[in-house]
Amino acid sequence: MVKNFIYFLVFVLAIIAAAELIGIQAISIGSMTISMLPLVFAIAIAMILALPFLRKGILKKIYSKKNVDFASKYLIFIMLPLMARYGSDVAPQIREILQVGWVFIIQEIGNLGTVLIGLPIAILIGLRREAIGATLGIGREGELAYISEKYTLESPEGRGVISLYVIGTLFGTIFFSIFAPILLDFGFRVEALAMASGVGSGSMMSAASATLVARVPEMESTILAYASASQLLTSFIGTFTMVFLAAPLQQFMYKYLVRGDKK
Repeated sequence: MVKNFIYFLVFVLAIIAAAELIGIQAISIGSMTISMLPLVFAIAIAMILALPFLRKGILKKIYSKKNVDFASKYLIFIMLPLMARYGSDVAPQIREILQVGWVFIIQEIGNLGTVLIGLPIAILIGLRREAIGATLGIGREGELAYISEKYTLESPEGRGVISLYVIGTLFGTIFFSIFAPILLDFGFRVEALAMASGVGSGSMMSAASATLVARVPEMESTILAYASASQLLTSFIGTFTMVFLAAPLQQFMYKYLVRGDKK
């Protein structure tokens, strides 16, 4: 077991080194430029090598259940220093942030978008109680905790939030790193996109803000400060928005959309 864990650590360092060697790559599509970060390449390499038909020999030892469980359990310890760094990014820009503080608060209403838009689509494609877990938010730790406490993870609602959590873990960072610069090319202000980066997920926020910095390096301090402040605010106010606004609205919409369907 110890030997497998050593293989796992060496494997992680090798992927990090390979991703850093690849560096930031820009892909031009017409007038748009998509910046691919080393983080995206690291995730892609790890995902490809994790495919079942490739898990043979040493890869089977690296992707053992114990190692996978360890990585999932202790991911938070990697994110904590990152969040501390983001907190320090907020301080130099605190006066500017306070001047537009009401915008940060109002943007929390955007958390209702997963219910207003996602729930009808989920019902339309055939989901029922699973839609409750899958559309309450972006399926990160806050939603996971709320659904597990209220419904348990073995319930249909639990399966919904777990599914979204896994999909977000695998593809969320890649999506945000691509989507943010696309919106920049469509004319959205970089400050607005920096605020929108703080969705409640440290890795997704990092991916979005880093690609914005790569595109507009002269505004690095502003982008990181706005994204960090938004992330911190979402982590706090977003919980209350979910419990007191999103969840009741979701229940009302669900009952209306399924007309008492108990499936």
